[in-house]
Amino acid sequence: MFDHAYGSYMKYAYPADELMPLSCRGRVRGLEPNRGDIDDSLGKFSLTLIDTLDTLVVLNKLEEFEAGVRRVVQEVRLDNDVVVSVFETNIRVLGGLLGAHVMADMLRKRAEGHMAWYRDELLHMARELGHRLLPAFNTTSGLPYPRVNLRHGVLSPLSRTGTESDTCTACAGTMILEFAALSRLSGESVFEEQARRALDVLWEKRQRGSDLVGTVINIHNGDWVRRDSGVGAGIDSYYEYLMKAYILLGDDVYLERFNTHYAAIMKYISQPPLLLSVHMHNPTVSVRSWMDSLLAFFPGLQVLRGDLKPAIETHEMLYQVTKQHKFLPEAFTTEFRVHWGQHPLRPEFAESTYFLYKATGDPHYLGVGRSIVEKLNTHARVPCGFAAVQDVRTGTHEDRMDSFFLAEMFKYLYLLFSEKSELPIDIDHYVFTTEAHLLPVSLSTALSPCRHNRTNGPPAVEDDLFTHSCPSAQTLFPNNPSFAKTIRDSYKYLTGAGAAPPSSPIRGIELPLHDNGMEPMEFLKSMGISLTPLSDGSVGVSSSGSPLEPSSSQNGVYRVKLIAEVTTEEEEEAVVPLAVQIISPPFLGRTVLTAGPAKFGMDLTKQVKGSVVRSVPFSACSVLENAVELHGRVGVALRGDCMFAAKARRLQEAGVIGIIFIDHREGSSSEETPLFQMVGDGGGTEDITVPLLFLFRREGAILLDALDTHRNVDVLLLPRDRHLGRGTLH
Repeated sequence: MFDHAYGSYMKYAYPADELMPLSCRGRVRGLEPNRGDIDDSLGKFSLTLIDTLDTLVVLNKLEEFEAGVRRVVQEVRLDNDVVVSVFETNIRVLGGLLGAHVMADMLRKRAEGHMAWYRDELLHMARELGHRLLPAFNTTSGLPYPRVNLRHGVLSPLSRTGTESDTCTACAGTMILEFAALSRLSGESVFEEQARRALDVLWEKRQRGSDLVGTVINIHNGDWVRRDSGVGAGIDSYYEYLMKAYILLGDDVYLERFNTHYAAIMKYISQPPLLLSVHMHNPTVSVRSWMDSLLAFFPGLQVLRGDLKPAIETHEMLYQVTKQHKFLPEAFTTEFRVHWGQHPLRPEFAESTYFLYKATGDPHYLGVGRSIVEKLNTHARVPCGFAAVQDVRTGTHEDRMDSFFLAEMFKYLYLLFSEKSELPIDIDHYVFTTEAHLLPVSLSTALSPCRHNRTNGPPAVEDDLFTHSCPSAQTLFPNNPSFAKTIRDSYKYLTGAGAAPPSSPIRGIELPLHDNGMEPMEFLKSMGISLTPLSDGSVGVSSSGSPLEPSSSQNGVYRVKLIAEVTTEEEEEAVVPLAVQIISPPFLGRTVLTAGPAKFGMDLTKQVKGSVVRSVPFSACSVLENAVELHGRVGVALRGDCMFAAKARRLQEAGVIGIIFIDHREGSSSEETPLFQMVGDGGGTEDITVPLLFLFRREGAILLDALDTHRNVDVLLLPRDRHLGRGTLH
């Protein structure tokens, strides 16, 4: 499997950043249609190769590793005039260079013939990249900008960035492992100091009553922009890096902070087996009824914490979801229905499976790993690699194979099925970054902690067995290898997958009534239910005339059998399709584009007519440069970079009369992907009063082509079943 994926990238895509497995070619930024924030990970630096290097060593492909390092050293340049995500570039490229340097240095010192020529070239490249990322930290708060131009930095007139005001908590809080490792390997303390400063700000800005953090924060004044708090997208690796920074760097401050946050998570967010987002200021209130797939990493983190019972519970819930939908959907509801159907081959579920197997030794997790392998081969493998799943409900593919698939998925799966003696390294001597790059725990002795690296007066957290130590399976469940199974069994049929179907849609429910008086009987009579005392084995009769089972002869005990029709599943909420009908010449109403609705904004009970204007920037996630032009028009914006609600508010402030969002995923269409309702940002959306519609990429391309070709494009926004004339539906 790995050879097929890596070989396809090297054959069809290198030196491009990523492989397009359906097109059998490389994805080069600027040459392919823009996908919004997804493309911010692409920097024209052969991303997939760098991200995969230390995986080659773990898989004992040392010749391929040496050849890959030579290619990177000789052919990759980092001074490209391109705007990239600070977060993604740090975890994938800087982490990839550091992990590969550690492996190369280790192989060179073994003197077994590999990497004898190596002279720390990858470390020099990592140092250069670190300096190219540092300008992002030039803010008044110390929180980094979300994007940086590799050549021009942030504030240069040529940078094409630096106007952003917000970043996610994980984006700012997932720098310490890579930046601290770079400082301790290079001797330049500035990297660790900047990453630590960002962590200090997030810690100081936590909600003191709940000890939770929000999802999005203003990088200039430190105010929270989104106050929903969970362990999934937007926050996930912030918590992960606090725990792992303690393991890697040996600094108690990180553990103290993690333990404080973890106690809050288990108090408010963890509702086993679910992990639900809450409001950081009012954490007893859940802010949404769905979970995203990124939280699948959390059971693995709980293993490191030593809290195995909730880890087993949540992992089993996730496993049941994969049995129902083949893969983890990008988001799913608390009833385990699909909320967002994409699956970009994310590795977090495999990661937690690996950690749970290593902690318990339970062969069940080998079976889970086998199911992951089988589903990848059956449903994602294509002739030129492995393709992301565009929608788990339809099985359609997306022309995308992200670098993390090679960096993480194969690493965790290989380690899951390997014995320690079969590995070329002692895996226990390394810490996995959030991208599964390997950093040596020996770094904790390479340098003393940062100056002033102390947390003053942390909130009191009650210590438990594993507050300051690693878990021991023997201590957790002594002489009881079935411990994990007893926990899993209670969630075995959580989603209904695998459960035996009921023999009949009719079932009985027995209600024992312990009372010698007549009040309960009179109450049930008022509901149309007749009771007959059952004594001496006699049989009573219900109001419908059906026989009742005999009960014990105990006086005053009555049993009622209620006959009820049981449905196996709640009905999906109906999505009423909307339409964008192009009415200006030369279309004249003949082109009708199927659109999805939103759960907020104005209902389209009456049609809206207007001229279409594309927002600048197209993502509508920062200050609009063409607000005057947008006034009184229908605004068009690209999905991604920020929430639908944030885009809508910005466009509404500019005075638009309606908003059309276009999907950033290539090839998506209403024919192949079920329509869905756009949701808000977890807070109130009553202030958004304009109508909102969503077009998949294929339908959106028709509208954008019309805008590019014709000067003025007028549209009607209306329910699809009310479109005018005999227009052709798309």
